[in-house]
Amino acid sequence: MDSGSVAFLRELLAETGWLERARELGLALRATRSPGGLLLVGTPDEEPWHLTAHLADEARLSGLSQLTPTLVRWDPPPGAPAHLSVGLDRLERAARGETLFVLSEQQAPVPLLERVDDARRTGATILAIEGGDRELAGLAHDAIAVPRDGLVTFDGAQHLVSAAAGELEQRPRLRDRLARLLDKVSGPQITD
Repeated sequence: MDSGSVAFLRELLAETGWLERARELGLALRATRSPGGLLLVGTPDEEPWHLTAHLADEARLSGLSQLTPTLVRWDPPPGAPAHLSVGLDRLERAARGETLFVLSEQQAPVPLLERVDDARRTGATILAIEGGDRELAGLAHDAIAVPRDGLVTFDGAQHLVSAAAGELEQRPRLRDRLARLLDKVSGPQITD
């Protein structure tokens, strides 16, 4: 998906809440403390190659080195280059300050859920884009569920989150966010 398509998708989704959720997850990705500490893992059938590439681009373009992802693979082939040979055993070493970003469009397999739970217990932040998996969502500190028949596809959600992670805008202060929320709730005020 090119930048024009992402911009068009953002325009279509402006009033749906999707952009805000993508920004929240993107900001959570940026909280990873160091390069290599953002671990991406999928299922045995769907490794997150596409999102890995997009986050690497966002890290390079934005200058946010903490967005440089580490692709964690279920069964890396022997002799694979170092960046393609990181196996599931890396999740055993996940620590505080690192982020485990899980992508699972289907129900996550039990071995993945066990490893995610272990990483959470050691202090890693767990984020997910999932397709309605309550167990995975329950383990995640923050997750976006992508319904099959929704406005956004699973691939589209990945694009929105990766683009949001690389945005250079500052997050609005709590006071500004609360003021906007109060404006929405109370509606326009008439003063004399």
